[in-house]
Amino acid sequence: MTHPLLDLAPLSAERFAAIEDRVARLLSTEQDVVIMQGEALLPLEGAIRGAAGPGTTALNVITGPYGQTFGDWLRDCGATVYDLAVPFHTAVTADQIRDALAEHPEIDFVSLVHAEAATGNTNPVAEIGEVVRAHGALFYLDAVASVGAEPVLPDAWGVDLCVIGAQKAMGGPAGVSAVSVSERAWARMAANPAAPRRSYLSLLDWKERWVDAGRKVLLHAPAQLEMLALEACVDRIEAEGLETVMARHAAAAAATRAGVLALGTGLEPYVHAASDAAPVATTLRTPAGVDASELVAAALAVDPSLPLAAGGGALASSMIRVNHYGPAAGAATVDACLTALRAALAASA
Repeated sequence: MTHPLLDLAPLSAERFAAIEDRVARLLSTEQDVVIMQGEALLPLEGAIRGAAGPGTTALNVITGPYGQTFGDWLRDCGATVYDLAVPFHTAVTADQIRDALAEHPEIDFVSLVHAEAATGNTNPVAEIGEVVRAHGALFYLDAVASVGAEPVLPDAWGVDLCVIGAQKAMGGPAGVSAVSVSERAWARMAANPAAPRRSYLSLLDWKERWVDAGRKVLLHAPAQLEMLALEACVDRIEAEGLETVMARHAAAAAATRAGVLALGTGLEPYVHAASDAAPVATTLRTPAGVDASELVAAALAVDPSLPLAAGGGALASSMIRVNHYGPAAGAATVDACLTALRAALAASA
């Protein structure tokens, strides 16, 4: 039996490195970019465990569920952690970061999620980066949901560890991810005796055996199909133009917010201010007495292809997420989602 996805020639180290270079260009970064062979949780956890340890004092910003996870990892590493939590319907501000750093001047690590697709907010990383850089702390950023939907600029923003994934706004595979690493971050990891070594979580293994060795021999067999899918994803972004891709996402988000208010059904944007709303996905608050999970189920029963989901955990009964990202970032998707939600609401009345 033959199949175009089987019996492929091995992916060479040269091609692997070329894909890394194209991802680096997507981020406009001169930092080392390492493509990790797993979903974005791999470099997200690996970067924290590599750079944080018992001597670390961290400011962990919580604007959604991933910020909560990062705090758990930091504490598990032995770091002293100060959480800065803001309501999920808003964004953190640079002034709040500045105040937290002034209150705890010993902080040397700041962790932040750029856009929380789960809650629909996005944070002003450029302004926050200035504050963190002035303080001298290492800056760790989860840009998995934001890359492709809005600018992600590690060098310009002073981000030392910037993790991205391709499965959302980039419209690519979930099985590979990438992290850009500054020289400061590499030095912090090298000085950390608790940093993972000879481990799938180890960024230092990639540094020593891949980056420093001239990217000639891969550490292990690459995830071939996922790497080819990532390459195709970058092809598509380059052909369309990154600015155009981001503009599509911004337009879809704006149309969703405006459209849901125009429906007059009681649905409303979950994130109050449009300036705090992420372009990658729009979250909606259901009217009193309307269960979000049931409403989404009714809409999907008519059209299972719609990118609709109920909120996670405690938000499952009150939040709906319109995942207008990747190829779905367009007017047709927004119209279809809002039409289906209106019909589902009418049927439940």
